[in-house]
Amino acid sequence: MWIVTNNPLVRDKLSSIVEVQYHDETYLGILHVMRDQIHEGNCLLTHPLSGSVKPNETPYKSVLMASGKSGQTDFDSLKLIESAEATAQKFIDLRPHYVEEMPERVKEDCQLIDYTLIVSAFPSAGLTTL
Repeated sequence: MWIVTNNPLVRDKLSSIVEVQYHDETYLGILHVMRDQIHEGNCLLTHPLSGSVKPNETPYKSVLMASGKSGQTDFDSLKLIESAEATAQKFIDLRPHYVEEMPERVKEDCQLIDYTLIVSAFPSAGLTTL
C-alpha cells in the first residue's frame, strides 16, 4: 500500500508511516500517474475525487493505492480514474488559471485539506496516524 501525491505536506508528514510516491505534477498530471499505475496492475483504495474541494479549486490530490492481482488491470479502478480525469478536466476548463494565480497561503490551506482527507482514510486501510 502506498500514497500517490503531488502534495508536499503529505510527502513530508506521512512518509514515515506509509510509502509516499511524490510527483511534482498538476492535479490532472497526478491523476495520469495514478492511471498509469492502474494500467500496471495496481488499484485505487481511495476515490480520486474524495472531498468537497473541486479539481479547479486545489492543485493537490493524494490517493491510497495497492498492488492488484499479478499484472491484471483492475477495471473498477480504471473506470474511476478515467471518470475522475474527465470530471477534473471539465472543472479546470471553467477556471484554467485559478490555481496558477492562487496565493501561497491558500495553497497551504489546500495542502492541509488534502492531507486531512488522506489521513481520514487510514483506519479503513489498517494504518495508524501520527
